[in-house]
Amino acid sequence: MDKIVDKIGDKIGDKIEYYRQIIQSVLADYASIPIANGSIDCYTVFDTKQDHYQVMNVGWDGYRRVYGCVLHLDIQGGKIWVQQNMTEMRIAQKLVDLGVPKQDIVLGFQPPEIRQYTEYSVV
Repeated sequence: MDKIVDKIGDKIGDKIEYYRQIIQSVLADYASIPIANGSIDCYTVFDTKQDHYQVMNVGWDGYRRVYGCVLHLDIQGGKIWVQQNMTEMRIAQKLVDLGVPKQDIVLGFQPPEIRQYTEYSVV
């Protein structure tokens, strides 16, 4: 069977909890990396009740305001949806490396008609 079943069993609740832990760990690790330029805070926003997970950048780079979501993942219908990735990290591959099956990852930032050509789930 796939890696996720080996690690957490085959209960859907266990799977979702495992996905929450993976997402929070990966995003917290990313947010802990200091930003070299400007005075910019990088922090996580986790809504564990509705399963929305984000990394935000807020601050100033000289006279330029920096504000925005650089990573946004959701859990919907038992799958991890990558809604935004403005980083160099290959977040979907990172999730696969941590045991999430490709069929449980949706590249939500891709148009629905394009998803069929990716290695990941269409919905």
